[in-house]
Amino acid sequence: EVQLVESGGGLVQPGGSLRLSCAASGFHFSDYAMSWVRQAPGNGLEWVSSINWQGNNPYYAESLKGRFTISRDNAKNTLYLQINSLEFEDTAVYFCAKDRSLSPLVGGYPELEVWGQGTLLTVSS
Repeated sequence: EVQLVESGGGLVQPGGSLRLSCAASGFHFSDYAMSWVRQAPGNGLEWVSSINWQGNNPYYAESLKGRFTISRDNAKNTLYLQINSLEFEDTAVYFCAKDRSLSPLVGGYPELEVWGQGTLLTVSS
């Protein structure tokens, strides 16, 4: 059974940094691209970032590029999202998700098949 378990969320002050993690199991992690998607309170889903199977080709939503860094450790079957200079608008449930293939589509947009349950990040002073 494919499982994705996010962790690392919590209450964080603006301007700080945080790293989210996603532990994957039940499939060959290194054969698939992975993504982060978020949903702010009252809003719809927003694609954040994707990364290819090897981890050498990251992609980001244009508005988030610069503060977000996606990475993966295939030996640990784990996906990461580093967020710097946290803003109030970053408050959201962050989901990791498994893509259908080795790499995202052109521009980094994913074709997501399996989602985790999400981890809540609240940015507040």
